[in-house]
Amino acid sequence: MITSPEHVRLLRLATRASLVVASTLIVAKAIAWWLSGSVSLLAGLTDSMLDGAASFLNLLAVHYALRPADDDHRYGHGKAEALSGIAQSLFIAISAFLIGFQAIGRILHPEPVGAPGLGIAVMVLSIALTVALLMLQHKVVKETGSAAIRADSLHYRSDLLLNASILVALGLAYFGYAQLDAWFGLAIALYILWSAISIARETVSVLMDAELPIDVSARMLELAQGVPGVLGAHDLRTRISGSHWFVQLHLELPGSLTLSAAHTLCDEVEHAINREFPRAEVLVHADPQEVVNNAVV
Repeated sequence: MITSPEHVRLLRLATRASLVVASTLIVAKAIAWWLSGSVSLLAGLTDSMLDGAASFLNLLAVHYALRPADDDHRYGHGKAEALSGIAQSLFIAISAFLIGFQAIGRILHPEPVGAPGLGIAVMVLSIALTVALLMLQHKVVKETGSAAIRADSLHYRSDLLLNASILVALGLAYFGYAQLDAWFGLAIALYILWSAISIARETVSVLMDAELPIDVSARMLELAQGVPGVLGAHDLRTRISGSHWFVQLHLELPGSLTLSAAHTLCDEVEHAINREFPRAEVLVHADPQEVVNNAVV
C-alpha cells in the first residue's frame, strides 16, 4: 500500500499551513483582546490557542499516518488520523466550555469593550486567513480523503462563523451596543461545542470500521459485475484507514475455469474498482457459481 508523493506533499502542506495560521491568529487576537477586553475576542483567542494545539497534534498524527505498513501494522498507520480527530474534538469542547464560562461571567458583570476598531481589523485578518486555509484544506480532502484534515477543516469552518460573529459583536460595540458582546460569546460557545460533537461522531465511525457510503459500495459491486466473465458479486465489505479504503468482496465465477483464468478475472475486477476509486485496496475471493447456488438453496 503506497501513498503517492503528491498526496504526501498535500497532507504535509495542509498540516503546516494550519499550524502557521493558528499561530498568527493567536498573536493577533491576544494583542487585540488585551487592549479591548472583549469577551468575543477572548472566545476567538481561546479557540485559536486550542486550534494551535490541535494543529500541532494533527501535524504529528499525519506524519505518523504516512509511515508505510510494517510487520506490526500490516494495514498501515492511517488510524492515527482518526485518533487525532478525537483529540481535536476534545480540544474544541474544552474551548467551548471556557468561552461559555467567560461569557456568562461578563453577562452577570457587564464591562465596556475597548478599542473595538483594532478588534475589527484583527477579525478581518482572521477571516481572510481562515478562508485561504479552508480552500487549501478542501483541495487536500478532495484529493486524499484524509480524516485528520477533514476534522481540521470542520473546526476551521466553525472558526469562520466564530470570527464573523466576533466581527458583528465588535461592530455593535463600536456603535454602542457593547452588552451584546457577551451574548455573542455564549452563542459561539454553544456552536463550537456542537462542532466538537460532530467531529467526534465522524472519527469514532472510522475507528469502529464503519462501512463506506452505500452508493460507493453499490458502485463497486456494479463495476465488479461489469467485468466480462464475472457472473456475480456479493459480500462486499469496506472500511477506512486514513486516506486508504480497504475493500473485500466475493466473485461468482464459472466452476470450470482454470485457476489462472480465475486469477486473471480477479485482477481485472481489482483494476476496474481502482480506476474509479484509486484509494481502494481491493481483496477478491473467487467462488464457483455452483457452490454459491448450493449455499443459497
